[in-house]
Formats: sequence, C-alpha cells, structure tokens
Amino acid sequence: MNLSRARLLIAALWAGSLWTVGYLVAPVLFARLPDRVLAGTVAGFMFQAEAWFSVVCVLILAGMRFLRQTKEEGWRSELGLIGIMLACTLLGYFALHPWMAALKEAAGPGGIEASPQKNTFAVLHGIAGFFYLVESLLATRLLTLIGKR
Repeated sequence: MNLSRARLLIAALWAGSLWTVGYLVAPVLFARLPDRVLAGTVAGFMFQAEAWFSVVCVLILAGMRFLRQTKEEGWRSELGLIGIMLACTLLGYFALHPWMAALKEAAGPGGIEASPQKNTFAVLHGIAGFFYLVESLLATRLLTLIGKR
C-alpha cells in the first residue's frame, strides 16, 4: 500500500469514528438506555476514546505528511486542516470535559439537572458539541483533500 492510500485510510477511519460516535452511538445511548446518567457516562467513555483516537490520527497523518519526499499542491492545506481538527479535539474534549466533569462531581447525588450549575454545564456542553461538529465537518474536507491525490 502506498503512502497516499495509507493516509486516505487513516483519514477515513478517523472521519468514520467521529461520525459513528457522535451521530450514531451517543444518540442511540440516550434514546435506548432508561437512565440518562448511565447513557451520559457511557457516551463520555466513548468520546474519551474518540478524543485519544483523534490525537493518534493527527500524529500518524502529520508524520506521514512529513515522510513524503515531494510537496505536492495542497500539503499546507492538509497540515492546516489536521491542526484545526486537533485544536477542536483539544478544546472540545481536553479543555472543556474536565470542567464539565468537575461540575457534575460538585453537583452531588442530585446530579447536574438539580444543580445551580446546570446552565453552565449546558453552555459548556454546547460549546464542546460545536467543536465536535466543526471537527466532523472538517473530516469531510480532509477526505476530499487527501482523496484528490
């Protein structure tokens, strides 16, 4: 398998995992599990795995890009896109998730729904969701960019 095909495969796995976890698995968990706290906990584990998988994909794709001997058209765009997608992961998961987890922890046995921090949590969750959406959309662009070569 040549390097271009391998890059496309990694990008496709990354994009597919983003779409599957965010737009299939998480909604199904909340729709089918009777306990929203349990659904949120399981979804949280899935998003954690997704965040780390994103970091690994960034490292692999950036490494593969630097291994290329030739700098074909669009290589800067590809690296920039990968960098923005990494920023979405870092901000959306690694920056906001610990803050949201602390709010849930502080909420106590009543849960975040009964907490005065419910609105803060909702805003942070919305921002994290926005970063995830942006990363998911950029994954489509990354696939088209790598697929052209």
